[in-house]
Amino acid sequence: MKPRLNDNAEKTILVDVNPYRTRVMLLEDGVPVEFYIERRDKERLVGNIYKGKVQNVLPGMYAAFININAEKNAFLYAGDIKPDSLLNDEVQIEGKFTPSMICDVVRSGQDILVQIVKEPIGTKGARATTQISLPGRNVVFLPTVDFIGISKRISKDEERKRLKAIVSEVLPEGTGVIVRTAAEGLDEESIRADLVTLVEEWERIKARYRASKAPALIHKDDALIIRTVRDLFTGNVGKMIVNEREHFELLRSLVPADKRDKVEFYDDEKDLFVRYGAEKALDEALSRRVWLKSGAYIVIDRTEALTSIDVNTGKYVGSVSLGRTIVETNKEAAFEIARQLRLRDIGGIVIIDFIDMESEEDRRAVIDTLTEALRCDSTKTVVLGMTALGLVEVTRKKLSASISATLQRECPYCKGTGLVPSSQTTALNIRRDVLERMAFDKDVQGYVITAVPSVAELLEKYIDEEKKNTPALDGISITIKGDAALGAGEYHIKNI
Repeated sequence: MKPRLNDNAEKTILVDVNPYRTRVMLLEDGVPVEFYIERRDKERLVGNIYKGKVQNVLPGMYAAFININAEKNAFLYAGDIKPDSLLNDEVQIEGKFTPSMICDVVRSGQDILVQIVKEPIGTKGARATTQISLPGRNVVFLPTVDFIGISKRISKDEERKRLKAIVSEVLPEGTGVIVRTAAEGLDEESIRADLVTLVEEWERIKARYRASKAPALIHKDDALIIRTVRDLFTGNVGKMIVNEREHFELLRSLVPADKRDKVEFYDDEKDLFVRYGAEKALDEALSRRVWLKSGAYIVIDRTEALTSIDVNTGKYVGSVSLGRTIVETNKEAAFEIARQLRLRDIGGIVIIDFIDMESEEDRRAVIDTLTEALRCDSTKTVVLGMTALGLVEVTRKKLSASISATLQRECPYCKGTGLVPSSQTTALNIRRDVLERMAFDKDVQGYVITAVPSVAELLEKYIDEEKKNTPALDGISITIKGDAALGAGEYHIKNI
C-alpha cells in the first residue's frame, strides 16, 4: 500500500487548557493542520449513546426523529438502522431490510438504542445510527456488525494476519472489530486487553439500556483530552506539549510507559498557541482570503449548500511562462486547500475554481496533486473530478460544525450576507421614514435623527437642499446626531 503523505511528517500535538475550554492543535512539520476544541458550556454529542424514544416516523423520508432529551430531536435515516441491533425482541424482518420498510421496525413511542454520529448543525438536529461503535486506542469494537477489519495503513500481510488472529480469539460471536493503526507491532496482551475492555463496556451499556427510562444518556464519549491520546497520539507523533500541570500528569498516565517522555509540560510566559504559530493559523482559518507563499491566494466562501474556493495568482508573476505560472499556482493552491479543509473542518460539497488551464495534461496534474494532498486527511474525502465548466468537485464527510461556526457567530447587522447598507441607502431610508411620519404627526415641531457618523454627515450636507425640494420640511426643526455605537444601517428618529 502507498503510504500517506503525512506518514513521514514530524508530528506535534499542542494541548492548551484553561478553566473554560480545551484546545488541541495537530502540527505536521510545524504546520497546523487539524484543530479541536471543547468548551465547558457546550456539550459534545458525537459518540454518545442514548436510550431514545421515537418521536415520529416519516415513511416518505425513510426517516424517524428520536427524542434524546436534547434541544432538537435526532435524525435517524432508515439506511442507518440495523433491525437486529435495536434490542427489541418484537422486531423480526424476513429477508433483506430496505429503507421503505422503516415502519416495520420503528414506530412512534418505541424505545430505541442510538449513537450520535454527527453534531447538530444550524437548524438540523444530530444524526443518529443504531449501528454502535466503541473506539479504543488499538481497536474499534462493533457490537452490531459481524466483521473484522484491519487499518489500510498497516501494509504488511504478515502483520495483518497476526492482528486478525489475535482479535478473532477474543471477539464474541456475531460482533465485529476494526484494528487501528496504533495496534501495529503491539504485543498480543495489549490488543486483547483493549478489546476485552470494550466488550465489557458494551455489556454495561446494554444493562443501563434495560434499566433506564427513555430518553436517557447511557454512554458518554471520552473527553477531548482522552480522545487526543486515543485518536491522535500515534507512533509517528514526536511530542505532545501541554500547558497545564494536572492535565500533563493525566496525559502521561494515559500514554504507554515507553512513550511518556514524549509528553512535555509547557511552562513559559508566552502563550503555547502563539509560540508555535497555532493562533495565527486560527486567525487565517477564520478569514476569507488565504495568501500562499508565492504571492497567490485562495478565497473561501461558505454557503448553505456548499463551500466554494477560488484560486487567484495575486502577486505571483512566475519566471518562465504564463502557462507554467498558472500550473504552479494551482498546484500550490491544491496543497493549501487540502490543509484548509482539514484545519477548518469543512464538510459537505466543495467546489474549487482553479485558474483556467488549456492543457488536459496540466489539468490532470493539478487534480492528481489535490488528490495526493487529501490523502493526509483522516476524514473521508473524495475528489470527483472536473466539471464541464472546469470546476473541481470534492466531497468531505461532515461530522460537526466547521471552525467558523464554532468560533464565530452571525453578524447581527448583515445577517450572514457579508454586506451592509451603504451610507446613501441608509440616508434615503431615513428621508422616507421622516416623510411618512410627517403625514401622521400633525402637531410635531421637529425630529431628532441619530445615525452612524457617516450617515449623519451625509444628512447634514443635504438638509438645506432637501428643505428646498420638499416644502413640507420647511419650518420643521431637524437635529442630526452622529453615534458611532450604532451599527451600519441603524438609526433612530425621535419626535420633538
